[in-house]
Amino acid sequence: MNSKRIHIQYYAFFRELCGRSEEILETSAQSPSEIFKQFQRRYPSSLSQQDIKVAVNDEFVSWSTVLQDGDSVAFIPPVAGG
Repeated sequence: MNSKRIHIQYYAFFRELCGRSEEILETSAQSPSEIFKQFQRRYPSSLSQQDIKVAVNDEFVSWSTVLQDGDSVAFIPPVAGG
């Protein structure tokens, strides 16, 4: 499989969990779902894919969207209001 460079952006809960707001990931992952599984192995949490939104290149997409080299992926957790 070909490795690609994916820009990952973290917001709110995920930023706190991993201690950064972004990173460049060298990966052979083909979809945001695969990237999220890698993230969960590094930073276990109780959130699942059903709990969060995913965006690629600033547009909400499905978890099975095929990623291209240079794409930007953002994981957006639920936001509590009050």
